[in-house]
Amino acid sequence: MIERTEIDDVVVLRLAHGKVNALDLELLERLTTILTELQGEPPRGVVLTGTGGAFSAGVDLWRIVDGGPEYVEAFLPALSAAFLAAFNLPQPLVAAVNGHAIAGGCVLAACADHRVMGGRGSIGVTELLVGVPFPTTALTILEYALGPAQTRACVVSGATFEPAQALERGLVDELDDDPVAAAVAAARRMATAVPADTFAFTKHQLRRSVNETIQMRRDLEEPRVLEQWTARLADGGIERFMNARGSASRRP
Repeated sequence: MIERTEIDDVVVLRLAHGKVNALDLELLERLTTILTELQGEPPRGVVLTGTGGAFSAGVDLWRIVDGGPEYVEAFLPALSAAFLAAFNLPQPLVAAVNGHAIAGGCVLAACADHRVMGGRGSIGVTELLVGVPFPTTALTILEYALGPAQTRACVVSGATFEPAQALERGLVDELDDDPVAAAVAAARRMATAVPADTFAFTKHQLRRSVNETIQMRRDLEEPRVLEQWTARLADGGIERFMNARGSASRRP
């Protein structure tokens, strides 16, 4: 599901799960485990990327449909846990957006300290078009990465953007035809600019209020998030969205 390689002192994690690296329970749990283990290892930087034409196409909605309410109840906490593991990684984390980064894939990229996008693919958050609310963790991380105004515009429109538009809107920080090589270089630059403990502590300081907000909001909002995802299962809204999009295959 996740391939690990090392380039000098930078660890490259490559999502390799199905055709478009759709986020399901197993991939999320594996990603959380790997990122948690990396916290205790010495790599100076980490790059997260995908395979083929996709960084990640977001949540595997057919698994949601097939799994039903019990699957959703396990899936949503796993989604938040993976986002937080990426967001709070002490080392520099750079997303090499090699292709489409949609919905949860866009949020996963937003967890990084720096985002490099290649010359193809699109990126954006489409949750509202599916008819489901954002998990609190995802929405709060987006607000940190993009700022409130840009987050509001992207979330409400549900639009996706080509690389040049994504750079203009702050969804990514840099464009490069070889996003992995550029991401490795960026991770190495950040890792060597300051001592590792200083970087980790400063990153903690920058993100402390975000983590506090997430904790406060989750207690209030997560029951409603689960309720509305389950409602879209019950009324067929998620399945209608997938069928309307022409996604007949249950193997994304």
